[in-house]
Amino acid sequence: MRASTEILDLIGILDDGWDGLTASVRERLAASAVVIGAARTLALVAPHLPRDALLRDMDGALARVPDWVRESWADGLRVAVLATGDPLCHGIAGFLTSKLGADHVTVHPALSTLQLAFARLRKPWQAFVIASCHSVDAGEWHAGAPPAHALYKLVRAVAEHPRVAAFTSPDNGPDRVARALIAAGYGDELRLSVAARLCLPDEAVWADLPLAEAAAMRFPDPNVVVIEREVRSSPVFGFDDADYVQRQPEKGLITKLEARAVSLAKLALRAESIVWDIGAGSGSVGLEASRIARRGHVWAIEKNAADAANARANAQRLSATNYTLVEGRAPAGLEIWPDPDAVFIGGSGGELAELIALCLARLTTGGRLVMNFVTLENLATATATLAAHGAQWEVTMLSAARSQPILDMHRLAAQNPVWIVCARRAPQPEALSDHD
Repeated sequence: MRASTEILDLIGILDDGWDGLTASVRERLAASAVVIGAARTLALVAPHLPRDALLRDMDGALARVPDWVRESWADGLRVAVLATGDPLCHGIAGFLTSKLGADHVTVHPALSTLQLAFARLRKPWQAFVIASCHSVDAGEWHAGAPPAHALYKLVRAVAEHPRVAAFTSPDNGPDRVARALIAAGYGDELRLSVAARLCLPDEAVWADLPLAEAAAMRFPDPNVVVIEREVRSSPVFGFDDADYVQRQPEKGLITKLEARAVSLAKLALRAESIVWDIGAGSGSVGLEASRIARRGHVWAIEKNAADAANARANAQRLSATNYTLVEGRAPAGLEIWPDPDAVFIGGSGGELAELIALCLARLTTGGRLVMNFVTLENLATATATLAAHGAQWEVTMLSAARSQPILDMHRLAAQNPVWIVCARRAPQPEALSDHD
């Protein structure tokens, strides 16, 4: 039978300190021989604890907390851990239960600081999505920032949801969040509210700030932000060719809508897909892929500086914050990209056979490689290379025509035929068992 001391009391606390705790939680704290918490939260309760209580500061030492708890249990000591607000809402409860076992942890939540912020703002919060940038300092957000950036999840949450509430940190404060959203292409359609130093005498609230105003301010810590965006309906994909900034006069450096739609269908994207767009041109395929793979990421590469600039401009116009464009010649640099679930090759720069081999080797299980060709020579190279690697492939020839006015009538004007090649890598042979 487990000793009664092998229960961790995980206690939520706000900045009103001891006075904000319930009587039962105070009793548990007073009975704890070891109390672990950030220096700020320990200071809130230290005057009310027994003199012989051991206080352990976990600032910068979160990974050591489970061992501290186990060591205390081994000595037969009761342990409490302090956390801000509700430890189950972007707090440390998940980490501690994963390390110690859920049946060893009793959670005593306080009100979340987000709940208090909404109360101060007098806004119902059931429709809001909760995010966090309470993490390491990754610097200011920039166009094409990868998923590892500290603000990535928050910026993507704003892209997917018109109402987002977020925990911040001193490094990633409301002003930096506002600048990130401006850099992501948002403007007057978005408002940001801030609630700072909740439950303290100098508590302050700023409601419905324009992004530019919030970006230029400094807010006292700690704080949380509430982000609201006016919903402007737009297509997931299927934008007109003219919606994209592209090289003029037209030189075929944008995948036309009809070919784009079929190619995207052949890619069989999921919401979480990792996509490569090689030879991005104006970015049309990769950018529409980023809207379908909204919880994934698109990595694009383009060797022509003017086209890369156009693709970046299009990404800004579409607020494509899960899209990273590299200016360069593939396959250089692809080795550091994550393995793709889908690859689109719109331009190969004379490296088609090498690119096909690389993509087939890197595709995840069930992934697809889709290529567009307008010349017989490139089609022949592609199919020969796919056959040499044992890939499964098929070719669709797309021939489309659009209506054009002629006098007071209309005629059909043919577009260049496009061969759309869809391939999957060869299935891996099953390992032989001892009985084969």
